[in-house]
Amino acid sequence: MDTQPRIRVMIVDDHAVVRSGLSAFLKAFGDLEMVGEASGGKEAVRLCDHLKPDVVLMDLVMPDMDGATATQMIRQRSPQIRVIALTSFREDDLVQGALRAGAIGYLLKNVSAEELAAAIRAAHAGRSTLAPEAAEDPIHAATHTPPPGNELTEREREVLSLIVEGLNNNQIAERLVVSRSTVKFHVSSILSKLGVASRTEAVATALQNHLV
Repeated sequence: MDTQPRIRVMIVDDHAVVRSGLSAFLKAFGDLEMVGEASGGKEAVRLCDHLKPDVVLMDLVMPDMDGATATQMIRQRSPQIRVIALTSFREDDLVQGALRAGAIGYLLKNVSAEELAAAIRAAHAGRSTLAPEAAEDPIHAATHTPPPGNELTEREREVLSLIVEGLNNNQIAERLVVSRSTVKFHVSSILSKLGVASRTEAVATALQNHLV
């Protein structure tokens, strides 16, 4: 006989039809149990104090208290409660606010029952889940900077390749048939965009990141 305790879930959304749909999803899985629902952030915070769910499915846009604020208050009072943010469509500012407030991940509301269940199980185990529809998730955007060189123009890449060859500004100007002041401007821009202080560092960065 399976004695594994079920994961206790609370649903927070100001639309009754959404709460009903999510509840129906949960009933399809024997290891998940809905223990409560709230129509707003304030009610969610109050109910979490009493119900102590394992996982909260949190809407982000609600009239009385937004999901990020509610998430932060719930996590401050009960750090063991995991919160998954729910959005109707990709709203980066709202999602990032919820993640900063302590949400462990986010899903779009058109998620399938299987995806929802998997996300709840992952959250309960302390793992993050991000909506697969997002081209670049906000956690990645907030914690990973793009590799150096992404902002270089074609002309700057051309100048950089000549710097790597060992040419000085005068030689680059002759090769590209431009003025020395133009080359100096490009070199300054390249150093700034690569975040380096010298031509030697620019060459090293270019080679390390295969920019030329």
